[in-house]
Amino acid sequence: MVVEESANRLAKKQDFIHIAILLVVALSIGVYLIATTILIAQDGVSYINYAKGLAATPLKIIRDCSEYAPRAYTPGYPFLILMTHKLVDVFGDGSTVSSWVYSAQAINLLCRILALIPLYLIGKEFVDRKLSFWAILILVMLPYPARMGSDVLRDWAHMLFLATGFLLLLRAAKSGKGLLFCLAGLIAGFGYTIRPVCAQLIVYGIFWLILALFIQKVRGNMSRAKLAAGLTLLIIGFTIVAAPYMKIRGEFLPLRLQQIMESFSSYFVHSGPQEQNISGYAAKLVPSDITKAFGKLANRILENLMYYFAPALFIGMYYHFRRKTKSVSTFFITAFVLANIIMVILRYHVSPFLSRRYILPLITFTIFFVPLGLQIMSRWVVKVFSKGVNQHEALQSESRRWFFVLLIIGLAICVPKLFRPIRIEKKGYRLAAQWLKENSRKGDIIVVPDERISFYAERKGIRRVGKSARYIVKRLKDEEEPPAGMIKMWSSYLNDREKKDKVVIYKRK
Repeated sequence: MVVEESANRLAKKQDFIHIAILLVVALSIGVYLIATTILIAQDGVSYINYAKGLAATPLKIIRDCSEYAPRAYTPGYPFLILMTHKLVDVFGDGSTVSSWVYSAQAINLLCRILALIPLYLIGKEFVDRKLSFWAILILVMLPYPARMGSDVLRDWAHMLFLATGFLLLLRAAKSGKGLLFCLAGLIAGFGYTIRPVCAQLIVYGIFWLILALFIQKVRGNMSRAKLAAGLTLLIIGFTIVAAPYMKIRGEFLPLRLQQIMESFSSYFVHSGPQEQNISGYAAKLVPSDITKAFGKLANRILENLMYYFAPALFIGMYYHFRRKTKSVSTFFITAFVLANIIMVILRYHVSPFLSRRYILPLITFTIFFVPLGLQIMSRWVVKVFSKGVNQHEALQSESRRWFFVLLIIGLAICVPKLFRPIRIEKKGYRLAAQWLKENSRKGDIIVVPDERISFYAERKGIRRVGKSARYIVKRLKDEEEPPAGMIKMWSSYLNDREKKDKVVIYKRK
């Protein structure tokens, strides 16, 4: 008993050290990326405007945010921005654009850092604590996920709730504790207000609980009464948060899901009589560009993993699922991977564009298999290059050495892109905004190719040229004549000749 308690204390101490190292590394990288950010994401302007709208008329903005942001946006992340900005406002001037931008970036970075804790603990369910540590370290060092964590985007806020809810659901399914099911539902409800796809946790939980109710092998020693209570508490926990939001919003289903359903229902509505059969429906329900969608998905996964770590991911996943086919954790990770692949494909079908951001959940929840794959690859290398080594301990030592060689090579590949300032290629936009802020008047209307220019300049921006516009900002590939009635005032490429991004400002005569 004493030995077991000592081992538990040692294990907890190791977990604490691992998590502390990961948080410090992630914080250091995140602060550097925030400090060197040239330009925030286009969506970031909408999130900040949404947050400003919440401060003025919250219920109205939640019902319809189209004046400030796309209709599909949800209030969770803008609310976090608003709360962070209120805190910043206590210690300084909160009226500036920079205060809003830094508030949004800071809360996003905090969410990324906090999300690493449940992700590390989830990793321990699939691999051991050491491999989980290396997996999260790789995730911290991957350039694209890191940049998302220091930008003005909701993806890591969503990941925080998704990972926490997944961990609670996993622990609940193993222990049968009703409180954990309720907490998982609550977390999924809060995550739903950030990104509605967080409701997938409820689907996994309900599906597993129903299976367990009817299949003895699934439920193990848990009674049906416990499972029924867990199912009820899971739904109640989600409803407590999600139902009021749905009521205010006036929608039971998320807008994206409505679009997908409408897209597929249109196939049935427009089908002719000769197509009204099962085979006809099946052909219509499968998009003609399904192969292109899977190709795009694979390409985005490769990009997120810097290509180098992708083989290790697939090898690790194959080894894990071949070795462990019957467990609660395997059920949930399998459901998660399949569901998220389907959601990405459906999204691509409705809107044929696949951002790296949409792949983030798949990357973060499968990253644990990367060091497992590296471990297997290191054994293969030892077998090829160390044929003369026969002792088991010597083989193990060689394998560990090669594991770290492969790991260090991968991390080294990440470094140049990781520390590249966010959107440095858009430096011309930021320079144009600065010039307009210093040389134009508050009431001036500016025609801009990108709303971030007018956002940083703190001026009203429009997209089309009109008589009310005093300035026009244009992005040029080559030299062009000034628009009629305008004179050239400033050019970014005259200030920064090494940049390809050419931005020119014209002023009405």
